Amino acid sequence: MTASRALGRLASLALLLLGAFAILLPFIWMLSLSVKPQDEIFSATFQLIPSRLEWQNYVKALTETDVPRYLLNGVIVTAGILFFQILFAVPCAFALTHRTFKGRTALFGLILAALLVPFHVTAIPVFLGFAQIGILNSYWALILPFVPTAFGIFLFRQFLSQIPADLFDAARVDGLSETAIVWRIAFPLAMPAATAFAIFSVTAHWNDLFWPLIATTDPDLATPPRGILFFRDEESGDDVGPLMAAATLITAPLVIAFLLAQRKFTQGLATGGLKG
Repeated sequence: MTASRALGRLASLALLLLGAFAILLPFIWMLSLSVKPQDEIFSATFQLIPSRLEWQNYVKALTETDVPRYLLNGVIVTAGILFFQILFAVPCAFALTHRTFKGRTALFGLILAALLVPFHVTAIPVFLGFAQIGILNSYWALILPFVPTAFGIFLFRQFLSQIPADLFDAARVDGLSETAIVWRIAFPLAMPAATAFAIFSVTAHWNDLFWPLIATTDPDLATPPRGILFFRDEESGDDVGPLMAAATLITAPLVIAFLLAQRKFTQGLATGGLKG
């Protein structure tokens, strides 16, 4: 390896480390504040590592607030959204890929167009519709708007298009129904894509504040980001330590889930997102 090439790699590595540090710094600071005693949080001197670990901040976050309830709501909402998204996206993607029908290309074009429309554009009509049928302030109000997923259909379609059609034809010859082919053959083969989609879906809706802020006013239905607002306004005030402890508890499940599914996540993107 020449000296110039080695220098270039070193510079690239330095830039990557600098970028990673800039992204991780807020999380590192949040973690530091979550275990700092109150007198060190507002100290005039910068101190990343506290002189002593104040675990009482986590005890307060778990026992004196509704953080466990917010976490449970987050699990219910994100799991419900993901379940129904996969329930509808996989058969739709299979039909677009391995079934021939009139208007298939135009339908796929509409799905691509839907990727360009942000949810915020349709939020007001959805809100008014839910108000008319009386399902605001419910789990269904938090789940139903996100069941149709153009991104999910697109991702699964790209992945399933790489599976030979002969495999599904052989299953039909063996007497399997289309439903059985989708869930017993296509879906298990598309598991890397499903993992990648699950990471995107859970992350987006676990962190979503916009829609829960509009669709719910009941604190018992608050998702984690919405719950943090209640925590700050009603419980914590200037008690930053427990607030940061609550934020850490809310962020930790996403980090752990991604680390556990990292390999399948990258595999799903690499194999399913490149082929047209």
